[in-house]
Amino acid sequence: MAIQRMDNVGIVVEDMDAAIAFFVELGMELEGRAEVGGRFADQCTGLDGVRCDIAMVRTPDGHGRLELAKYHSPAAISAGPRNRPHNIVGTHRVMFAVDDIEDTVARLRRHGAELVGEIAQYEDSYRLCYVRGPEGIIVGLAEQLS
Repeated sequence: MAIQRMDNVGIVVEDMDAAIAFFVELGMELEGRAEVGGRFADQCTGLDGVRCDIAMVRTPDGHGRLELAKYHSPAAISAGPRNRPHNIVGTHRVMFAVDDIEDTVARLRRHGAELVGEIAQYEDSYRLCYVRGPEGIIVGLAEQLS
């Protein structure tokens, strides 16, 4: 087997506290924060002079994690407007299963989230939507219907 499991998804952010608050409101748990830098970080990223803050948040089941990174050096590079459409090549989203999609969207809106489209129902099995969170991150939400 080539891999054992997916360890985490990395997201570069400018406002670490806002990103943490958003994902904690979603139901993730802050695992820890640290500063990363030095030769190891430079070798791993292919960048020179890396110094960044990272925060790891995990899903309540302990199986999924996001690594949030705020670069101090080299400075983070903007990938363009933060309200880009969902179909841009290389655009990524993270999908979460939720118990109550309406309540989740309402709670995330207090942290600046906006629906990308609308809450849609797929047959009799799921209600789904995309929200744009901090830094323009697209987060998918899926509520399984009984």
